[in-house]
Order: sequence, then structure tokens, then C-alpha cells
Amino acid sequence: MTDATYTSLSIDSRGVARLTLAKSDVHNAFDDALIGELNRHLERLHDSAERGEVRVVVLGSEGKHFSAGADLNWMKRMVDYSVDDNLADSRELARLMQRIDSLPCPTLCRVQGAAYGGAVGLAACCDIVVASEAARFCLSEVRIGLSPAVISPYVQRAIGSRQMRRFALTAEVMDVTTAQTLGLVHEVAGSHELDERVEHYVAQLLEASPRAQRATKALLAEVAREPDSDATRETTCRVISELRVSDEGQEGLAAFFDKRTPAWQPAGDDDKESRS
Repeated sequence: MTDATYTSLSIDSRGVARLTLAKSDVHNAFDDALIGELNRHLERLHDSAERGEVRVVVLGSEGKHFSAGADLNWMKRMVDYSVDDNLADSRELARLMQRIDSLPCPTLCRVQGAAYGGAVGLAACCDIVVASEAARFCLSEVRIGLSPAVISPYVQRAIGSRQMRRFALTAEVMDVTTAQTLGLVHEVAGSHELDERVEHYVAQLLEASPRAQRATKALLAEVAREPDSDATRETTCRVISELRVSDEGQEGLAAFFDKRTPAWQPAGDDDKESRS
């Protein structure tokens, strides 16, 4: 997007999108401008993923820290906001979390350093989280009289309600080992190995059928909402039946029996990128 100031978006020839927070001078802290840019990028990425043009989204940031949470200058401005103004701001943040969570393609979050406040929500909304051994996570809101309200559905889903009560009420800092034990982080990497491990998962994701991944993400969201309902059971039957007769389903099965690479897998590495 040409009006991007605090973020960058690049999409390589494999369909791997890298959405990056670029406010390292303030440790990638959130404000309304950053949230607005991310929402615009995510709208574009959602449409591209639906068309199969974007296969994977990697969410990361520049600098020493992933994100320090809310920007202090933004917080100062919000002191003078009315309830309606605050509600409008909160809805934009809620839209950001929902858009990341519901992207049709797989999402991967790369975390280095601190991830505080809303940044914990960003990680929780992604399908896979790879964090450096120096990463730290904190639901810090109650320390300044606030609440992790908007991000709470996603973080609680990731770590469970009992652990959410503890960390949301104490605002304790989680080291990366604790975050992995709780389920917020999938893999811990050495600082010099972080990009290598991210690329490992990107390569793994690109081996799968794009249509099957889109269908699986949508299915898992429904299963999470209603795991034991007749409607969900019917949906599971429909998903597998429709995939079996789809072009990609037929190609995948044929490639398996023919012992060859399916057509959707990238032919090889390509560093070409289109930037916006």
C-alpha cells in the first residue's frame, strides 16, 4: 500500500507474504495509525488468499522487540477521548485481531524480544508462533488500570481459562519457556536461528494443498465453536467429500500414487519479491 508508514508488506513469487511492523524507534508500539495500516494490509491479504495468490502470511517486526504494546503518546491522547471515541478505537483493534485470526491461509508469527499487551493477541491469533529464546510475553494491561479485553478471546483460547486468569490478573511476565508450555508458542529458536526456523515452517506449509488448508482453517473454527453438534458433524462430512472430488484433491491423490510432486508445490526457491 502506498500510504504505509509504520508497516511493510512484501509478497514473493511463492505467494509468501511478510507483514512487518516497522516502528522500531518505539519498539513497534500500537497506535491508531499502525492498527489502521495493518487492517488495510489484511483486507488485501484476505482477498488474495481467497484467490489462492497468497499461500502463507508471516507476521513479524523490525528491531529488538516484537511489540511493546500500546504507544504511550496514543495512550495520552486517549485520556481525553469520550467513551464513544474509545469504543471506535477498540472496534478497530478488534477488527485487526479478527482479520488475522480468520485469514483463509496459514499464518505464522515471528516473535523476538518483548511482546506486551496487544502484541500477545497478535501472536495468539496466528496459526503458528516461532519465538526467540529471548522472547517475553506479558498481559500488562491491569498494571495501568486497563484490561486485555479485546485480545482476551484469542489469548484465552491459546493458553486456557485457568492460566488466563493468572496472567491477566497478575500481569506477570512469561518467559518463552512458560509461553511454550502454556501453548502460546509452538517453537523456541536461538536468536540466530529464528529466521531459519520460520522458513522451515513456511516450506512445510507450502507443501500442502492451498484449498485443503483454507477448508481446514474454516472447519477448525466451526469445530471450536460447536465441537459436538449435528451441524458440525455434517460439515466435517461435507468438507472431506468436497475435497476428495476437487481439482486439488484429485491432483494430490494422483501425485501420491504416481510418486511425484503435486502441482501446487513450488518448483524451487525464488527470492523475487513484489513490495508495497
